Amino acid sequence: MKKQVSIVFSAIVCLFMWVSAPAGAEKNFVIGFSQATTTEPWRLLFNKELRQEADKHPEIKLTVRDGMDDAAKQAADVEEFIKMKADAILISPKVAAALTPVVNKAFDAGIPVFVLDRDLANDRYTQFIGGDNKLIGRTAGEYAVNYLGGPGKAKGNVVEIWGGSASTPAQDRHSGFHEIIDTEPGIKMLTKPNDGDWKQDKGYEIMAEALDQNEKIDLVYAHNDPMAYGAYMAAKDMGREKDIAFLGIDGIPEEGIKWVNEAVLTATFLYKTPGDEGIRQALTLLKGGKIEKRVILPTMVIDKNNSEKILRDSGIVK
Repeated sequence: MKKQVSIVFSAIVCLFMWVSAPAGAEKNFVIGFSQATTTEPWRLLFNKELRQEADKHPEIKLTVRDGMDDAAKQAADVEEFIKMKADAILISPKVAAALTPVVNKAFDAGIPVFVLDRDLANDRYTQFIGGDNKLIGRTAGEYAVNYLGGPGKAKGNVVEIWGGSASTPAQDRHSGFHEIIDTEPGIKMLTKPNDGDWKQDKGYEIMAEALDQNEKIDLVYAHNDPMAYGAYMAAKDMGREKDIAFLGIDGIPEEGIKWVNEAVLTATFLYKTPGDEGIRQALTLLKGGKIEKRVILPTMVIDKNNSEKILRDSGIVK
């Protein structure tokens, strides 16, 4: 009799536990994110949008590490994520060569790895998310050609200010731009490749030197908006800014688009941050969904024709 009561009691307890278990209870996921640096406004927006998207999903525990512009530090951060057995790793690598081995190690350990913004030396990762930098370079080249007189007629002296020359975005922005302008015999490149490392102060220094060495500069193509702004400030300090067009890349409303609207920059080209999409894609995979190998984010030209509208839509200009 006691045995029967015990069996019935156990059955009731099991039934109670089954009924009282929260319906649709979700598994929690640990996601590690390694950011290349936080010294640039674009990177800060990147982090902000990534965190905002993660905050929408209480099942995510997000750990963020700042690589501090140091590939070795970033590799160590990814090693930490591997040791903690993160469910997924997101990384925006400073450079391809130095970060490819540790990403491959994480991938080989069975951890889904999402490479954001800058690609690696191979494709041993789960997914790449970012803009088409070669397309952006070509778009900037077409804009420059049209600004300088149009296809077959374009004439002018151009200064190019590179981002980090070892990074894939800088290489693609350079090659895409030159695919277009190198077909125009009237366009002359004034300076050899120079590395502004995405920094405004270095953009200023490179432009100041170019102004000292060249009496006539018609257009500056910088690989991001801060360097374009630095170049503008150098030209302004020498009283030559009104004779030069300044092209940048990023299109952050509070920065590049604002500078376009103020006629500081002539144009910028949208390079959307991939942080929010990275969280969405990782969560889709972790919950059993299917994802593509590559997700390419859209771009657009932003100049005097649409800058004010974009700022109004963003609530920055009323």
